[in-house]
Amino acid sequence: MSNEQQHIHSLEALFEPYKVQKLTIPARIVMSPMARAFSPGGVPGEDVAAYYRRRAENEVGLIITEGVVIDHPAASSEPRLPSIYGEAAMDGWREVVRQVHEAGGTIFPQLVHMGMIRPMGAEPFPEAPSVGPSGLDLEGRQVTEPMTEEEIAGVIQAFANAAANAKQIGFDGVELHGAHGFLIDQFFWEKTNQRTDRYGGDFLKRTQFAVQVVQAVRAAVGPDYPVSMRLSQWKMGDYAAKLVDTPEQLEQFLNVLVKAGVDIFHISTRRFWDPEFEGSELSLAGWVKKLSGKTTITVGSVGMEDEPSEDGEAGRHGLEELQKRLERHEFDLIAVGRALLGDPAWAKKIRDGRIDEIKAFTPEATAVLF
Repeated sequence: MSNEQQHIHSLEALFEPYKVQKLTIPARIVMSPMARAFSPGGVPGEDVAAYYRRRAENEVGLIITEGVVIDHPAASSEPRLPSIYGEAAMDGWREVVRQVHEAGGTIFPQLVHMGMIRPMGAEPFPEAPSVGPSGLDLEGRQVTEPMTEEEIAGVIQAFANAAANAKQIGFDGVELHGAHGFLIDQFFWEKTNQRTDRYGGDFLKRTQFAVQVVQAVRAAVGPDYPVSMRLSQWKMGDYAAKLVDTPEQLEQFLNVLVKAGVDIFHISTRRFWDPEFEGSELSLAGWVKKLSGKTTITVGSVGMEDEPSEDGEAGRHGLEELQKRLERHEFDLIAVGRALLGDPAWAKKIRDGRIDEIKAFTPEATAVLF
């Protein structure tokens, strides 16, 4: 067996099915959520359905959609981001789900509220003030008033309604965006959450909003429907940010979310192979899997060079590392972002051993919906 053949043989684990709750995901490769903003008025059309279908046809086991906006006026900053309320958007998503299922894939929407990342006065509801736990932006500047308990309850309900809509449409599960400085993460993070009521305090008390969102979503979808949460230490504009500093803190943090009803942790790092804590090679996803025992998705530069490749090595980077860590059960599923934008057939080419044929990601790939 040549080195290349051995390499391909060892990547077969990527194409084994995986079961979570009652859902069987046909392969371990996940399409990572990436905001595309090709849904005018929040309504995904035929082009969006074809875009997701193309990945499902090419061996992607689970598609997690771009962030889908919940029904709250300050949740979105761009009228072309898709939403998950109202008849037109629901019908659009129904067709997306139908096509992905027809192609043999599974699909979750990623439910999103931007919180204070949303610029004040942004469309589609410019009159609505942006909201966050303490009205602070990611720099810690006071922009608006802290959310009232009534406002918090309204947003929690909007997440639950969005999850109920997703189930009704036929999605296979839901993901909550709790990473990168979006609203749920703004509650987690001390810099943006200075509250002194039950939604603030130490790092465990700051999970209270997320806990209530998860509980409300779980109540809306029932006990057997997969609920994922995306988590990260880093924030937009602050790659050094930390929610937790030790494995012990991480374990406490995860336990609270598991108890609330999370089935899957989708762990976002800049590079999936980076060790998280001193004295261990384990990545953040590895620690999450070890400490929670829950299904864990890793994401971060899978199939990418640090910079887009110019030497034809596109997609090769990190595959050995991926295989090694998958064999050690450091995580269960692998989310791929930009590499799948650059080449919708990325997963299939890896499966077929056609790594040399993978098209490199270039920034131009983000300008079109293909």
